[in-house]
Amino acid sequence: MSWIQSLTRAIKYIENNLTNDISIDEVSAQACASSSHFQLIFHLVMGMTVGDYIRNRRLSLAAQDLLRPGSKIIDVAMRYQYDTQEGFSKAFTRFHGVPPSKARRGQVRLFHPLTINVTIQGGFDMSQKFTDEFYLVDWSDIDGQKDGKLTDAEKYNRIVNWAGKARGQNPGVFDALTEWILDDSQWSDDKLAENEQILMRGVFARFKEQNARLRAYLKELESSGVVNPPVFKALDRFDEELSGISHDDQLRETVGKVFADFSAMRDRGVREKIAGNKTGPEGVNSVELFGHVNYLKDCDAGVQWALFMPDAVERRQKGFKVDSFEYKKMPAMRFIGKESGEHDSMEWRKEIMRTLDAMTGYKSDLDYDVIFVHHYGRCVDVDPGHGFWGRFMKADTPVPEGFIGFDFVPRRDKNDFKEGPPYFSQFAFAAFSGDMEAMHKTEGYDSDAMYDVTRNIMLGQGVNIPYPHKYWIAEVFPDGCDKWSTAYMFSAEL
Repeated sequence: MSWIQSLTRAIKYIENNLTNDISIDEVSAQACASSSHFQLIFHLVMGMTVGDYIRNRRLSLAAQDLLRPGSKIIDVAMRYQYDTQEGFSKAFTRFHGVPPSKARRGQVRLFHPLTINVTIQGGFDMSQKFTDEFYLVDWSDIDGQKDGKLTDAEKYNRIVNWAGKARGQNPGVFDALTEWILDDSQWSDDKLAENEQILMRGVFARFKEQNARLRAYLKELESSGVVNPPVFKALDRFDEELSGISHDDQLRETVGKVFADFSAMRDRGVREKIAGNKTGPEGVNSVELFGHVNYLKDCDAGVQWALFMPDAVERRQKGFKVDSFEYKKMPAMRFIGKESGEHDSMEWRKEIMRTLDAMTGYKSDLDYDVIFVHHYGRCVDVDPGHGFWGRFMKADTPVPEGFIGFDFVPRRDKNDFKEGPPYFSQFAFAAFSGDMEAMHKTEGYDSDAMYDVTRNIMLGQGVNIPYPHKYWIAEVFPDGCDKWSTAYMFSAEL
């Protein structure tokens, strides 16, 4: 009997007796070998001990049993030869990363039976490589709470809570996905079929399944008025990207090619366009190539923002409120001012405004003192924000000596995202009132409270912010630069 046949018989015996007591001697007898010799061969060929293999298979099957309705932990523990529930729970937690009571579909590890052909196959299900790390909706938990005891608002809040947690975890997993796609060692021809399972079924299909269930769940609650409507538009866009319908003209052909024939991923250039570059946990780091995975990362964020941002906006209005919020599309205009720096003082600011006051024939409909901030179309990790005191004037306003001007134009082409000025003359405008110190609080905020609330309203409404290429903001001082600012202008894609 060959060693392949011997090991195959031994594995078959193990599989048939996983719910029974198994001794090494019994397994070795199936291979017609001594216990010591069999264990040595098994470990050399399989890369693990016989005991580890039995334990992995039992714990994998135990997780599947626990997912069945009515399963009891003690019963499953006894079935797979654990003397106590405590011992089973410890082993289960070490293997799956969660205790038996928290076992959920999509969050447990699968370890398949090993088979031997020319190569060894089986082991941990690689299609779970990334889906186990993405924070997907735990429907067994959500559906278990959909009963008459919960109001629609309480049911919706469970999804909102998931969205907030997913936003903290998923960006890093998308970056890991990008890194994996760009790793040439992972894309040899013999790995192509497995990689198709990982990417197309393990990631894309799982997200589509989640989106379908999420849409159905939210539709049930929609009539009660608790659902933020933009979430459906965000789901639509996410589903299109997951189906290979790219919203980027430059990526559309490549994405379509991969969805039609996955073997296109053999080409390094194709993988680069699919992967893009890592953008960091906040999604704001600079990239040379914005790929398909980057769009998926943004779409995932868009769904979650639409769910939890409205509550976040409400919670952050402590001591102040949003008096008005609107989107504006302006004709061409020009900002004129001076960059803030060491020379910045109240008298210096007033002198700037006096110069602009004298240019009466060039005033625009945005006749406010502002501090205009931008990054010259680059990401915050490359170029910090530059602040300029001044005003928005008419498009043809001459720039006085010692001043600087930046042009703003109406957006005409959805693909017009050339880095930096001219910027788009369209934006959100938020006006605030209340406790001035609360409005300008910086602790726990990306900039200050007004900035965060303005931005978060936009994200909750599904309005894209043109970061970084055309990103800009302006802090508005309606009563003059010597008073508090009480409004914000925030660049928007409209």
